[in-house]
Amino acid sequence: QVQLVDSGGGLVKAGGSLRLSCAASGSIFSINTMGWYRQAPGKQRELVATITNGGSSNYADSVKGRFTISRDNAKTTVQLQMNSLKPEDTAVYYCNAKSDYSSAYNYWGRGTQVTVSS
Repeated sequence: QVQLVDSGGGLVKAGGSLRLSCAASGSIFSINTMGWYRQAPGKQRELVATITNGGSSNYADSVKGRFTISRDNAKTTVQLQMNSLKPEDTAVYYCNAKSDYSSAYNYWGRGTQVTVSS
């Protein structure tokens, strides 16, 4: 099992910045990709950004150029730096950790609320 604790959400004005953090513990050897997803009210959960153990990152088109995902060398913590925030970025952001080789290893944090006011 892997436990994820995500934090860093809050209320910010449009154009502002926030930094989300997620700490993983437990059987982290079982995972090779960590990332962030978000879910706005009435919408499906969607990918925001992911990063592999090798450092390869992937971003949703809507956040490219504004958000940056990073991971520490121990590969136990992942951060999401969010700049130039827009009201449409408002959502609950969930940390995810998974194995790309087995669907049995797929874990979620509890989520952290990000609200961007106009």
